[in-house]
Amino acid sequence: MSVATSTTQNTSIDALSGSGDALIGMAMLGKTAAALALVIAIILLCTALLKRWQTISHHQGARLRIVDSTAVGNRERVVVVEIEETWLVLGVSGGRITKLHERDAPTDRPTATPQAHQSRFSNRLAQALAGHRGKRSSETPPSSDLNRK
Repeated sequence: MSVATSTTQNTSIDALSGSGDALIGMAMLGKTAAALALVIAIILLCTALLKRWQTISHHQGARLRIVDSTAVGNRERVVVVEIEETWLVLGVSGGRITKLHERDAPTDRPTATPQAHQSRFSNRLAQALAGHRGKRSSETPPSSDLNRK
């Protein structure tokens, strides 16, 4: 009888340990997911650092300058690029760059027109924002029960 009783106790213990195995399985799944998230985070961090490092290294010795650019279609542009003392007129389209013309850079170089456009835009934006803020501050704020005591 003692053998039968010990067998019954062992089967009940095995039944209880089955739920313990499920918990251990979930813990292993959680550890695996955390390890995967860590690996993905390391990959993203390395990618961001690599992009930043490449950007910094390209600007240090840059002898290339975009003089002007204009769109001639949805995905086509004509770009004037200065390399050392030479101007290149390039046609840029969706995956293709074609040299259209090459000439010596002029001695009297024009002022940077894109900078002028950016400064005009930034001035107009600042004025518009200031005008918008002025309108909001001149309006009386609506009264609410929260402001009254």
